[in-house]
Amino acid sequence: MKRQPIIAILVMLIALGLGPLGQATQSPTIVIKNARIVPITAPDIERGTVVIRNGRIAAVGARVPIPGHARVIDARGLAVYPGMIDSGTRLGLVEIGAVRATIDTTELGEFNPHMRAIIAIHPDSKLIPVARVNGITTVVSKPSGGIFSGQAALINLDGWTWEQMKLKAPVGIVFNYPSIRSGRFFDFSTFQFKERSYQKAKKERDEKLKKIRKLLDDARAYAKAKQARAKDPSLPPLETDYVLEALIPIIRGQWPFIVEANLERDIKSAIAFAEEQNVRIILSGGADAWKVASLLKEKNIPVILGPILRLPQREDEPYDQPFITAKTLYEAGVLFAFQTNDAANVRNLPYHAAMCVAYGLPREEALKALTINPARIWGVADLVGSIEVGKLANIVVWDGDPLEIRSHVKYLFINGRQIPLTTKHTELYERYRNRPE
Repeated sequence: MKRQPIIAILVMLIALGLGPLGQATQSPTIVIKNARIVPITAPDIERGTVVIRNGRIAAVGARVPIPGHARVIDARGLAVYPGMIDSGTRLGLVEIGAVRATIDTTELGEFNPHMRAIIAIHPDSKLIPVARVNGITTVVSKPSGGIFSGQAALINLDGWTWEQMKLKAPVGIVFNYPSIRSGRFFDFSTFQFKERSYQKAKKERDEKLKKIRKLLDDARAYAKAKQARAKDPSLPPLETDYVLEALIPIIRGQWPFIVEANLERDIKSAIAFAEEQNVRIILSGGADAWKVASLLKEKNIPVILGPILRLPQREDEPYDQPFITAKTLYEAGVLFAFQTNDAANVRNLPYHAAMCVAYGLPREEALKALTINPARIWGVADLVGSIEVGKLANIVVWDGDPLEIRSHVKYLFINGRQIPLTTKHTELYERYRNRPE
């Protein structure tokens, strides 16, 4: 008898089209017709149809039959694009940058490769709806601080829990590559300016690299010991070391290091270090990547470029250097994607790419760097990044060019579920627009 109220509630939720937690269930079939479709990996379809079924793209083309009992959206005059991917954010880990209690990006200590960003994601963050209503459906949320910050996660921007949001986690371990910081700098511990010689700065950098090498050697020894005991249970049990455990996929080439580096000498040093240690790397930041584009291509190292909307790296650089770096990488044949490296301003991702288009990057390549390129870099090109049959229905319907600031999202789907186009901003707008006199 006690179960009857629960069953009655579940029946009512299902009747209302809601899941057990009140989350809207996916419609059996949704059809978007009469739209201009931009698949990214195939030629544009000027007047086509996309069929969404069970959260995935079931059909796409110019002559696609409309299934019976489907919900039909007439998108005449609109354009359909795949959802955009921001390849480096703090979304879900930071709510208000000026309030420390809402920041969960950094752990104590220098080496935290075992820390998982995915379990710290806050699904109810007010910043998530703000990002997705501008066409961003997927992001890499990454930790920061120390040398090994932790494990970055690729998430879809919809779900009640981090488990529902997870697309792939981890996608790599964030590695803040030690830099040679010489010259005059401000010491926040004493609130005074200080000088550091190049020799001293290099010595400090080399000492950090020595620690990193030892840690990777320890991880290799730890992996061998685990393997030996798996073959011979009579050997003494091995005490679990979570730091070394997390580094095993790195030394085996299963995960990459996401190397945070901007200066030319740091990028070159990181590439040499990766070859020495036989590990895979993805370059993140890459302000000076234009200087080593041929090397990046030769070593087949992808780049997560950005943020783009910033000042030049040095006083003597051209004012537009941040905007033309993407074009340089494209012309060199380097696989790259864009990142905002932010939380509150993830919504501006398309305009980072748009600025590069204004300075010479082909528009088609900018769209790829927002969609299929990051999907390939993170190993999920079979799931997202383009409008293809079988992929997750992360789809955005626009009334114009996504790279144009005046364009608006009219319909948004993540995993085939239509997402309401409401945010804290729209709620406040409606509240004060309709306030009583």
